Amino acid sequence: MIVTTSPALLSEDQALSVVEKAVKLSKAEEVFVSLSTGEESLSRFSENQISQNISKTVFSLSITSYFGNKSASAAVTEFDEDAIASAVKRSEELARIAPADPEWMPLLPPQTYDLRSPAFDTATATVSPLARAEMVQQACARSSQGGAHGSGTLSTEASLYAIASSTGLRACNQSTKADFSFTARVEDGSSWAQSTAWSINELPIAQLAEQVLDRAIASRNPRPITPGVYPVIFDGAAFAGLLPWVIWGLDARAADEGRSFMSIADAEGKPAGNRAGEQLFSPLVQVQRDPAHPLLRSNTFFGDGLSNNYLEIIKDGVPQSLSYSRYWAAQKGKEAKGAYYPIVMTGSDQSLADLVAQTERGIFVSRAWYVRYVNPKTLEVTGMTRDGTFWIEDGKIAYPIKNLRFNQVLPDMLRDVDAVSAVKRYGGSVVPGVRVKAFNFTSITDSL
Repeated sequence: MIVTTSPALLSEDQALSVVEKAVKLSKAEEVFVSLSTGEESLSRFSENQISQNISKTVFSLSITSYFGNKSASAAVTEFDEDAIASAVKRSEELARIAPADPEWMPLLPPQTYDLRSPAFDTATATVSPLARAEMVQQACARSSQGGAHGSGTLSTEASLYAIASSTGLRACNQSTKADFSFTARVEDGSSWAQSTAWSINELPIAQLAEQVLDRAIASRNPRPITPGVYPVIFDGAAFAGLLPWVIWGLDARAADEGRSFMSIADAEGKPAGNRAGEQLFSPLVQVQRDPAHPLLRSNTFFGDGLSNNYLEIIKDGVPQSLSYSRYWAAQKGKEAKGAYYPIVMTGSDQSLADLVAQTERGIFVSRAWYVRYVNPKTLEVTGMTRDGTFWIEDGKIAYPIKNLRFNQVLPDMLRDVDAVSAVKRYGGSVVPGVRVKAFNFTSITDSL
């Protein structure tokens, strides 16, 4: 067992030197270089014991060469000057014979970014397999004591991303991330939870294991109910699987071309603009792009070099604007502000228990599973509940129910939000638990 480790990261100065060198080697009219490097580690466990411990070092240098509106990319995974020079030359050769891009955009000039550093936690970057195993053991021991079959993962990542171009654009960020996922099964009961943080010491592993075990035990012997439309309380983990679909749908081009729930059509059914600025959702729906949020503290720029700064996406239930690619922004005379992530939704000081106590009858959903499109234009999706679904009666969790398949138009779901809880981080999003007045379930499923 390895007791200590060290991240295979370049320093920011070293990373910028590498991308700068690639730019100088270029003979193209324009060139864009990106470098991704870091260390990724994973401990996997099942049946209450560790089954896998792996780690990998990542190094990828990508070069995109431009000749007019023709471009091509080549990548290298070797930190070697000759290999980099070869990749630069290969991208130039391919770019000369590439087809012209009708949506070509010139490279960005130097940009201004927030004066902050993404979170980089040394303990997370250097955590050893032994230390990860000791943390996993907390969950496995509690699972075993409770008579459950516990499985899941504990992963860490220390990463660096740097970019440079022939237009003088330069940027570099370092960051860390840790993620814990835990599933417990007891007889025909099941529960799951996830927690993500920028520091491994911020993961509430013991607390999460206790919560998952209690919910798995409580979910045994589920009863069937009649499918239909019910009030629903979504755990934050379940809501984190649904909200991003709506945010992805706030794409300006799709809306303007009539392919989105944000589209407006004229009397003949032809595209006639978009619905940005309309009251589409509950006033409780407040969504921002907030990379500086204390639970995230993520990168200051996107992969193409645009700034990743604070942006109001939905305010008081009103979409403030749509997401424009640089090409579509140029066509419409708008400003491209980058992608709509990381997603942060404002919550409250209430707990999920408070939301349950305020609910006369409804369904509690722990997890939204296997969500897929039914109709991309209306943003109707289908999926299943999983890992603990419960009936709420008179402000209390009354009994477990069998899992249900849902078909739901997600903009209608956000319209019907009538309460929110405190926020937590799930993956790259920060969201609350929510209560929705009406949610459509179509059938019972056999999934746990």
